[in-house]
Amino acid sequence: MIWTIPNLLTATRLLLTPFVAWRLAVHDVQGAFWLFAVAALTDLLDGNLARLLNQRSVLGAWLDPIADKVMLLTTLSMLCLTDLLPMWLLWVVLVRDLVILAGAEGYRRLTGGLDVRPTLSGKLAIALEFLLVSFTLADLALHLGLDHLIEPFAQATAVVVALSGLRYVWLWSSKTRNYLRSHADG
Repeated sequence: MIWTIPNLLTATRLLLTPFVAWRLAVHDVQGAFWLFAVAALTDLLDGNLARLLNQRSVLGAWLDPIADKVMLLTTLSMLCLTDLLPMWLLWVVLVRDLVILAGAEGYRRLTGGLDVRPTLSGKLAIALEFLLVSFTLADLALHLGLDHLIEPFAQATAVVVALSGLRYVWLWSSKTRNYLRSHADG
């Protein structure tokens, strides 16, 4: 079944992404915050409902992380492009993601297969990116007065993102060496 409640919630998150970006482009941080909050709510609900209603699907397993990444990268990009977060942070995140994709594609081409499992450092990096974006939007939209914390939070996030990227490089290199060793011997 494709049209399940969890899959529709995930699709809603994807559909909300351009509206969050648009609200940020027109400097409506409050509108972007509330749309982002609704998207975050769909993220909380889709996985839990999939388990509760026994509506897990292959489509949902693929679509959920894609929707998360699209929403996160789009919102982070807009926050950086509108100078609400530092541009260097976006570059760190993009380079890490490109390194992971390149490593995965290189390994897939070499071996003909790909078994992708997120690492703990990768999950932590994504969680920090999400928290930073959420915190920044909430601070600006709700006038919390915590803007002095955004730069140190961005720096800490960048360090974790960079380290998780290095972890993936190490993992892909190790997997490649093991693959080459096993095929050279046999």
